[in-house]
Amino acid sequence: MLLKNIQEWTWLLVIFGFVSLFGNWAGYGVLPMSAVPGMVVLILICLVGFILQDVIPLNFPSIAYISIIGVVVSMPWMPGSEKIVEWTEDIELLALATPILAYAGISIGRSWADFKQLGWKSILVACLVMFGTFIGSAIIAEIILRLQGII
Repeated sequence: MLLKNIQEWTWLLVIFGFVSLFGNWAGYGVLPMSAVPGMVVLILICLVGFILQDVIPLNFPSIAYISIIGVVVSMPWMPGSEKIVEWTEDIELLALATPILAYAGISIGRSWADFKQLGWKSILVACLVMFGTFIGSAIIAEIILRLQGII
């Protein structure tokens, strides 16, 4: 069972990695070949986090394992951390987030029946959260840009 999960996770992470490399290239001008080492490191960190979450019998989310591993391997006292930081510097956060958010959107879109069961109150709350996030971001951007004299 663990081997099957590892294969599925690997395929999923490799697909996200390729899409992220393309997004990194299209959005930030970073050539995919220069970002491949960093993407491989990130994929391996995620894979180890997924494996630990599956192997260790604690109710601890995989994102916590992934975060801890990422922080530890990038610490200055860790052997090879300079290279890991150098490789991953070429990968922008938004290039990573875009395919994951698209996947989440597709997942929600596939199960509209489940989404409908949440009821109108959940939909209203979701809309208000998105609206509030947008307005809050716009206000913060306005303040910062005015303070910097850009607008």
